[in-house]
Amino acid sequence: MAGYVHVYTGEGKGKTTAALGLALRAAGAGWRVFFGQFAKGTKTSELTALGRFADRITVRQFGTGRLIRNAGPEDLDAAQHGLDEARAALTSGDYTLVILDEANTGPMLDLFAADDLLELIDDKPTNVELVLTGRWADPRVVDRADLVTEMREVKHYYHAGVPARAGIEQ
Repeated sequence: MAGYVHVYTGEGKGKTTAALGLALRAAGAGWRVFFGQFAKGTKTSELTALGRFADRITVRQFGTGRLIRNAGPEDLDAAQHGLDEARAALTSGDYTLVILDEANTGPMLDLFAADDLLELIDDKPTNVELVLTGRWADPRVVDRADLVTEMREVKHYYHAGVPARAGIEQ
């Protein structure tokens, strides 16, 4: 089986949700999935759900649990640890699908360079599917991907003051 590189990017909602759907589908097909989240570190409903598939889906978070405006040393350490774990998961032979949620935001937040993502793409074995989500995908990453989906916000109730809701956005 050939593995491809997916990029889910754009300003609209749904990038992580699309990746979660793919993880669920892959687990249902008997694949082992690595789901790593950059710049995140809080418990969410999606992680609770993925925990029910712990025999097929490995979940790791590489964030401090706070919103990053200016990356501090602890943010940089978490991101570097995430890149190291992602590379190990990608090349281990243990996983058929590797999802790196919010990896595209890493360069924009100065957590790591876009070149780091390009190196991951270069290191990807031919039989592993790699998914990179997050806004601000570097154009070089987009060029190297086999599938690119851009989420575009048309309308969102958040702008009317509706906070994130458990089970929907959290």
